[in-house]
Amino acid sequence: MALLLSCALLLTTAACGGDDAQSASATASTTAEQQRLAKTRFVANAGLAAGATYQWIVKPYRAGKFKKGADGQKFALVKAGLAGAFAYNRLKAAVNNAKGDETLSKAVAPLTAGIEKLKDLGTKLRKGEASEADVGSFEDVIQNVKDAGASAGATVTDQVPSTSQLGG
Repeated sequence: MALLLSCALLLTTAACGGDDAQSASATASTTAEQQRLAKTRFVANAGLAAGATYQWIVKPYRAGKFKKGADGQKFALVKAGLAGAFAYNRLKAAVNNAKGDETLSKAVAPLTAGIEKLKDLGTKLRKGEASEADVGSFEDVIQNVKDAGASAGATVTDQVPSTSQLGG
């Protein structure tokens, strides 16, 4: 039994080892694949951010759902706060994804400061302290990200995330 276990251990170790250069080349993606995946991920993340912003921040704000005494105001504000945090997170991920594609990276780079300004707006929305300017800043950043993506050949379309995605 000990001999059998020893042989099994040696075979497993030998199968896992090997030339690092060979195993690295077998799993490495080509530059074209990395760029394609970077654009795909960028589009997905930016699309989710855009969809969340429109569905749970812009649309309810324009419908007056955030005003004091409005029907469902508290629930709308909580969803807007979650959507704001979610959109910020997805925009940061999109910028990170853009780094995998040279053209996309250059197009998105000037937007990082605008995205950083959105960091605390989720909390501001949740507390009901957001103004027209705050909602407008979300819209502007989303539109700038969409424009940057389009200029680099990565067209972003709104994708509304589920309520469970906002909370997760």
